[in-house]
Amino acid sequence: MKFSRILQLRSLFYSKYEKRLAASIKHMVGSKPFNLVLYKLAIKHAAASEESINGMKISNERLEYLGDAILGAVVAEFLFIKFPYRDEGFLTETRSRMVNREALNQIALKIGLSKIIEEEYKGKNLSSHKSIYGDALEAMVGAVYLDRGYHFCKKFVLKRIIIHFDLDSIIRTTSNFKSKVIEWSQKESMEVDFRTVSVSGSQRFKEFAVDLYINNEVVATGKGATKKKAEQEAAKNACEILNIAV
Repeated sequence: MKFSRILQLRSLFYSKYEKRLAASIKHMVGSKPFNLVLYKLAIKHAAASEESINGMKISNERLEYLGDAILGAVVAEFLFIKFPYRDEGFLTETRSRMVNREALNQIALKIGLSKIIEEEYKGKNLSSHKSIYGDALEAMVGAVYLDRGYHFCKKFVLKRIIIHFDLDSIIRTTSNFKSKVIEWSQKESMEVDFRTVSVSGSQRFKEFAVDLYINNEVVATGKGATKKKAEQEAAKNACEILNIAV
């Protein structure tokens, strides 16, 4: 029996919710899902999920981990080919700006993933979970990879995700604020120090707070999901306070 026929037979037993989900996935991904279970799991965020097995929450964290790696690899190859004469620092910084949570949250809104998640958690307040859409997008990439393989997943990322990035804008605003502050301090004979003052949240969702000291005086503070991002945020704030050109 042909595989397409098997899929048609399987879809006959979908619930109304599953039929709506399958249709939404087809519209977003570009093809019917082979294994709908993977996509159902991809939209179950740990912070909002109430289901559990043996005391462990059913969530999309493992798919998110996989999708993060696949997405990073596809974006890295895309930038490597598109910019054959740019150095490693430029490629790394540009990729980082493309796959950060804020950017992925916006992409999830554009491709309709946010509507699928809101349907799943209808009646629940999701505003406190700032990264829920971006996390689910990475998990969705992981689900597509497991369901359809790397080649199809790569096509999905290139044609359904990367296409929404304003690459010119990203490149124009790509700046390493920490490097700018360090360069400025060297010219001005100032001492710069980044000090981590706190780490809050759970092991999965940490928030770092960093103070930027110049000549042992706090000039700016930054927060971020990693120490590096918090340092960049502190440096960005310092550039504004000190009028350092970026």
